[in-house]
Amino acid sequence: MKINKLVVKDNVFDINLNFYNFLKKITQANFTDNQINYLLTLYYSNINSEIEQIKELFFMYIDEKIKRDDLSKIYNVISDIDEDNIQMFIFSLKLNIIKDLLLEEAKIKQTLISQELAGLNQLSLEYDKVSTQLAYATRISGALISLLFFEKLENNDTNFISEDTVNFLKGLVVDYHRLSSRGLEPNQIFMLLFSESINQSITSSAGASYEDRIKNILVGLGINSEEILKKHDTNDSSTEFDFYFVHKGKTFGISAKRTLRERYKQFIKTNQMSEIDVMIEFTLGTDLRENIAKSIRNHNVYLFVADEVYNSKKYLREIDGIFPASKLTLDLLVSL
Repeated sequence: MKINKLVVKDNVFDINLNFYNFLKKITQANFTDNQINYLLTLYYSNINSEIEQIKELFFMYIDEKIKRDDLSKIYNVISDIDEDNIQMFIFSLKLNIIKDLLLEEAKIKQTLISQELAGLNQLSLEYDKVSTQLAYATRISGALISLLFFEKLENNDTNFISEDTVNFLKGLVVDYHRLSSRGLEPNQIFMLLFSESINQSITSSAGASYEDRIKNILVGLGINSEEILKKHDTNDSSTEFDFYFVHKGKTFGISAKRTLRERYKQFIKTNQMSEIDVMIEFTLGTDLRENIAKSIRNHNVYLFVADEVYNSKKYLREIDGIFPASKLTLDLLVSL
């Protein structure tokens, strides 16, 4: 069977590339909503003027009203405007305002899922699963919301948002159909940029990592956070302890990895030459086999695993020095 070549017409490629260029540069220019609204006001107040006159009005506004040390990114986007793409520039400005609204809608799903963490042990499989889904939820919700939004525009539907924005959306609908008739794929190209904003949002509001969760628990037990260090072993510099601290005269070196893979071998080797009093590995335990568990304990390294794994594997319960994560206490640490 022969697959026919996939061909994107040059004019369709060019208009979508131009659209992405505007979306990207407008984002990089970091316009405020007020600045965007002023540019829109200038455009619509002078819509019958020559394109060069409109651009000059834009430049005048930038020079006189926008107070920044570096205006180069703003100049850059305005310089790209010409008679053929001015409508696309205006459409991109409007979408930039809508983008933040859609992003907030997408983040609501993340907030709802985060509430499911209440009452879960931070080192359990269920907690790990839900916290991982937080990032996925925002991405999926954002993609679906963007799709629904552009479907509304395509269907001339402006009744899905507050009355104050209906007129704004009506204008957006007109722009959408005008540019789509020229081959623009607004949702596809907008989603490229929107996903970047979602990823930045996830980075800034992401839940605690596995290591962070362990540190939170240690601090919650009463270990001073300022005394918990990340350091290399004194006698084996190839091993770095995710957490090192001293408590009641004992030194503790802890490795924190969701999955062990081959890393446990390094920790075993280090324990044979290290001056650390207590070495501990925290792991979910999903890849922990019986021979590995025994090897770790034979070298006097203690193990803490997710309760679900500990309870489901009889051999873990039969090996001294392996504990479910929920049993971690300060008294237990001192007793090791």
